[in-house]
Amino acid sequence: MVQDFFLFDIGDDMTETSVLSTRSILLIISGGIAAYKSLELIRLFRKTGTYVRVILTKGGEQFVTPLSVSALSEHPVYTDLWSLKDESEMGHIRLSREADLIIVAPASANLIAKMANGITDDLASTTLLASNKPIMISPAMNPEMWAKPSTQRNLEILKQDGIHIIAPNVGDMACGETGTGRMPEATELFKAAEDFFLNNQPLAAKTAIVTSGPTYEPIDPVRFIGNRSSGKQGHAIAAELAKQGVNVTLVTGPVSIPAPHGVKTIAIETAEDMKLAVTNALPADIFVGAAAVADWRVETPSVQKMKKRVGQTAPELKFTENPDILATVSTHPNRPSLVIGFAAETEDVLNYARAKLVKKGCDWIVANQVGKDANPVFGADDNQVTLITRTTTENWPSASKTDVAKMLVNKIVEDLKDEQQQLSRSTAK
Repeated sequence: MVQDFFLFDIGDDMTETSVLSTRSILLIISGGIAAYKSLELIRLFRKTGTYVRVILTKGGEQFVTPLSVSALSEHPVYTDLWSLKDESEMGHIRLSREADLIIVAPASANLIAKMANGITDDLASTTLLASNKPIMISPAMNPEMWAKPSTQRNLEILKQDGIHIIAPNVGDMACGETGTGRMPEATELFKAAEDFFLNNQPLAAKTAIVTSGPTYEPIDPVRFIGNRSSGKQGHAIAAELAKQGVNVTLVTGPVSIPAPHGVKTIAIETAEDMKLAVTNALPADIFVGAAAVADWRVETPSVQKMKKRVGQTAPELKFTENPDILATVSTHPNRPSLVIGFAAETEDVLNYARAKLVKKGCDWIVANQVGKDANPVFGADDNQVTLITRTTTENWPSASKTDVAKMLVNKIVEDLKDEQQQLSRSTAK
């Protein structure tokens, strides 16, 4: 068995903040003595909360062990294209899709040649060819191998294909020679990954408020009126906005899911609490009201638990209307430039949603049909929505709530980009 000849402290507090904290990285480790630096790179990623999965090639296994990689990444290591277990649970397609960035470090001359020529004879090369995500490689090899025309031709092909290449350093090599081919240190690769996302965040410096989950309106200290919202959709939208560099404030009702990384989260219970938290968070550039806010609340909740007594009729509850958070934000003096509401309906979805768009004064409505039997959106992992603006209606296919969030954020990017272009043209005049 290959013995790893270094030690890392994996007990560090993962408290450092970074643009990578909200990101998912797929790291591919190919053959080369520089593979030991990739273990330190994994540690740096995990220290900031970055989600890391690793593919280790057969060559990579000659220098670092799957056990070391798994211990540091805190996930199983993927090695075999023909593994029935890996392909049934994850598969090279999902591995290539779920990452925000794929990093190959070290990238051997052999793997570079495969990438340049579309050869797919192992898990790493197959995943790379199947990927639709950005790819960054860090070549590491003997100086003579680096200088060979074939290697340089392959690198030029990869550049033309849009692959991001981190140039190797000049220095002493493990083989005893000196020259170009030394893989940069883990800190340099970590910085390159950070810079990639910092330079590719279309919503950087923007601010957003997202509401999520249900509200609980008390009847007495024990009972409440609520709804079935899980918060999965609102939380996914907050997470995706954060990935695009947005400073996000998430105002959430009681949910059982964790708060997204890199997002300021305010927990509330009632609609009045939510309204106060939202208005206190203004001004903002974007508002997404994904919470399922109760329309009504008990006017005077009992200060003691209401007792059920034999022979006594059920108590009458007097309701009063809750504050309209979406309408409040739409008409607020610090109104965001883009206000998005949600409409969860059990019937006549589009007509009710269009009416809500006009009544509330928002810019967009994300509409979906809900119902315990026909379309159990609340609590489910998937959603099917229609995006309604003042001029358009788009029916989106059923997708995971994470993918719905990505589609919505892509629309927000397009809208704010158009707004900025119009502002630039107006200023130029």
